[in-house]
Amino acid sequence: MALESLITNKFVEACGENAVLTDQGECWAYGYDNSKQHACPDLVLLPTKHEQIVSCVKICNEHNISLTTRGRGTGTTGAAVPIHAGVVLSTERMNQIIEVDADNRNMRVEPGVLNADIQKHATEHNLFWPPDPSSADYCSVGGNLACNAAGPRAVKYGTCRENTLSLKAVTGTGETIHTGSATTKGVVGLDLTRLLIGSEGTLGVITEARLKLHPKPERINTVRALYKNADAAVDAVINILAQNTLPYTLEFIDSGSLNLIRQQSSLEIDPQAQAMLMIEVDGLTKSIAASTEAVLNAAQNSGCIELKTAEDEKQKSDLWTARKVLSPALRSFSPNKINEDVVVPVTQLPILLNELEKLSKKHGIAIFNFGHAGNGNLHVNLLYDANKQEAAAKACLNEVFECVLSLGGTLSGEHGVGLAKRDFVSQEIDSATLALMHKIKKQFDPNNILNPGKTLPYRAHGGEPRDGRI
Repeated sequence: MALESLITNKFVEACGENAVLTDQGECWAYGYDNSKQHACPDLVLLPTKHEQIVSCVKICNEHNISLTTRGRGTGTTGAAVPIHAGVVLSTERMNQIIEVDADNRNMRVEPGVLNADIQKHATEHNLFWPPDPSSADYCSVGGNLACNAAGPRAVKYGTCRENTLSLKAVTGTGETIHTGSATTKGVVGLDLTRLLIGSEGTLGVITEARLKLHPKPERINTVRALYKNADAAVDAVINILAQNTLPYTLEFIDSGSLNLIRQQSSLEIDPQAQAMLMIEVDGLTKSIAASTEAVLNAAQNSGCIELKTAEDEKQKSDLWTARKVLSPALRSFSPNKINEDVVVPVTQLPILLNELEKLSKKHGIAIFNFGHAGNGNLHVNLLYDANKQEAAAKACLNEVFECVLSLGGTLSGEHGVGLAKRDFVSQEIDSATLALMHKIKKQFDPNNILNPGKTLPYRAHGGEPRDGRI
């Protein structure tokens, strides 16, 4: 019997016949993520239990087979693309909520549970989990943890790292490890929980997570603020963050995006407005009026054109409409888009926005910016025609990254690194620190089978990883 058949039989024995896909037509769909990059795996595993994953990792380690863990493929950086073929391990069938401990405000879940399902079950106990990416309806918690996803609520409640108590995972040698604890405080041992979160499946396969839940706000007030320019909007952001009431969300939309919204929708937005903030304040019903007033006072400056507060749910939905129509408007503007999620200190946002405008003119690439102003996290969208502007778009992106780093920023706030930003990482992280990271990777995964070629740039002396095919 051929080696390929022997190995496949081992996977079937570990997971069951219906949990191993070998037909290339079926495997093809598991080679994509939302980066639009693609590489077809040799086979796909669909385990339902931790023990099955342990067995599968040991098989891959024994035969030097690349193993790429995949959630729902909503990531935008190519982290779930099996560039060295081998095995894709999809956690889609590990979708059970194991326990909801409402009294201790936490929830134990498998990695395939959808973010939306977590929120639904938490709401039944008047709780919520803060990470709320735009893909919440169809992204999985495993994927959220892999790239340390966040979303608008991160300004007040933090990212996955701040809202995950413990993990159960399988290392590259097939060992089971437990990180963290069920308590909200704890300092015993090294913090491997935060190390695994954001590592994009390069250190271990997460099979269970205990999530930290928060009481659901009694009330959320929504405010839309329009400004004459981006400087005035960022000045308002700084003022809002300086007072005692931290907003629930604090979102920014730039002038180009506002113009696109005007063109693509019937929404009426003051023609003088060149920047917009969407602000939400949460709290107790009896005290939220004072909190909202404090935020409104901080948002009001000489460049403010309008402050509009929603009086009911319909008005709240209407105020958010501008933000919701933006993504489809961007898709209709140009055939190709590069969507980056850079972060700079909040006070550097005006400089970044000014430099992005210059880069847009220099390279002839349309750039639209929006995102989480309270964290300094901008989604920088480069829209172009790949048939005519591929080289210009790449050159522009490189200069965007250079600008971000010169302002003390970082290349990714919540999308991760994957393939898309891997080759830029050495611009942000010095060689000694990268060398230490490679050593940590080797401790978790000595044979480099876990998502090889992702997140960390290749070492000068090591070259690209070997082909991980079966």
